[in-house]
Amino acid sequence: MQITLPSLPYPYDALEPFISRVTMEVHHGKHHQAYVEKTKALAKEVRLTELPLGLIIQQTAGQERHRALFNNAAQAWNHAFFWRSLRPGGGGQPRGDIAERIVRDLGGYDAFAAEFGAAAAGHFGSGWAWLVLDGNKLRVITTANADTPIAHGQVPLLAIDVWEHAYYLDYQNQRVDYATAIIKHLINWEFANRNLNRRHSTTSAVDHRLEPVRAHATR
Repeated sequence: MQITLPSLPYPYDALEPFISRVTMEVHHGKHHQAYVEKTKALAKEVRLTELPLGLIIQQTAGQERHRALFNNAAQAWNHAFFWRSLRPGGGGQPRGDIAERIVRDLGGYDAFAAEFGAAAAGHFGSGWAWLVLDGNKLRVITTANADTPIAHGQVPLLAIDVWEHAYYLDYQNQRVDYATAIIKHLINWEFANRNLNRRHSTTSAVDHRLEPVRAHATR
């Protein structure tokens, strides 16, 4: 399976005013592209280029000699997942099965929004905030740097990128405002529901393609 930069599921300006076109162009077209290209080069050295990103991540997690490959592959995967965690006109109250699980496991939407926002805003340094299925229970977690839930047997449902390149052009040092904007206006609950409903499929949980994506003009 060829490792490639996935197209965004929406145009670069579709998330404005909450995430600008300029940020998306740099974030997807520069940062994400760089992770993909580095992953391809490193995977070629160890003859893993035919594997999907998810399996590369699982096979290199915790191995010091493959740290660079793991970091780049995980960042490529995390970014592909992050783009689909967002949608224009998203956010707000959840719908579908995920809504019931949030009430059961996290105390309802308001409690979830506060916990998810605090996790994203309060994470020290670079990393990610996640809503995951851990066993049979929803949890809000963070991972540092390139680390990813699929390296730990958890099923990711949603993500917020809290590396500075994700928000600094739009929010400067106000990470809390960035996280709040995503939760209130951009969360893709349909994507979260699809991930929750596919939780029993190991392949879908780690497949770097995540789901079929319609082509959109991004430039």
